[in-house]
Amino acid sequence: MPAVQFAVFGHPISHSLSPRIHHAFAQQFGIELEYRAIDAAPTQFDAAVRRFFDAGGAGANVTLPHKAAAFALGDERSLAASRAGTANVLTRLADGRLAAHNTDGDGMLRDLTERHRVDLRGRHALLLGAGGAAHGVAWHLLDAGVQMLTIVNRSPEAAHALVHAMGEPARARTRNWDELADLGGHDLIVNATSAGVLGVALQLPFTLLGSGAVCYDLSYGNAASGFLGWARAAGARYACDGLGMLVETAADAFALWHGRRPDTEPVYRWLR
Repeated sequence: MPAVQFAVFGHPISHSLSPRIHHAFAQQFGIELEYRAIDAAPTQFDAAVRRFFDAGGAGANVTLPHKAAAFALGDERSLAASRAGTANVLTRLADGRLAAHNTDGDGMLRDLTERHRVDLRGRHALLLGAGGAAHGVAWHLLDAGVQMLTIVNRSPEAAHALVHAMGEPARARTRNWDELADLGGHDLIVNATSAGVLGVALQLPFTLLGSGAVCYDLSYGNAASGFLGWARAAGARYACDGLGMLVETAADAFALWHGRRPDTEPVYRWLR
């Protein structure tokens, strides 16, 4: 019996750790699977996904820059995907239709609150960016008890649209990027921009950090190094990249496909 087919779609995608993560998860349960990385340019994404599933693919992870396009492909959509308007997981249903899920927010919270023991209740958080990555985690920050979420984006219209969609005017607000120096200190700063991936420095003021602040980058590896270097220089209590989030989101996808959630800690330690 041939191995079940899974994949991750992105552009670029050669750097992805997802194949290693899913094969490690599969070994925990003795599951035979094939998991590969597929590089698809934005204009080719829809066709590439259709080919994959038409050829018998069972599930796919989706990363930059395709999360909004993946959501659009979903015939069914989870609540988290519908709130975010983006999807990072596609699953082939028994009737051939596609279900779109977004596990980013849950993965971030597991990493922050369980692995790093960060209590978000009553905290003031700053979310940098208002694109697909920010949409995937914004609601979850409020769900976890963040008292005030400030969203800042270089294009303020995108930040305003995200706050409006959240429907929590007493707990979520926007500020302009050129006001960063005047915002005061925060308990949590989440970098959801693509600056690190693009090799662009953010040039953030140290005054953004409150006492004992936690800084968290949704990216991992070299893409997170600039922001985390700034955070450490500014005196952050914790400066964490998104590797743990990646592992947790992968585990949620694995559970959707196989009905069993793997143990993430040994895989996280292995990659770290």
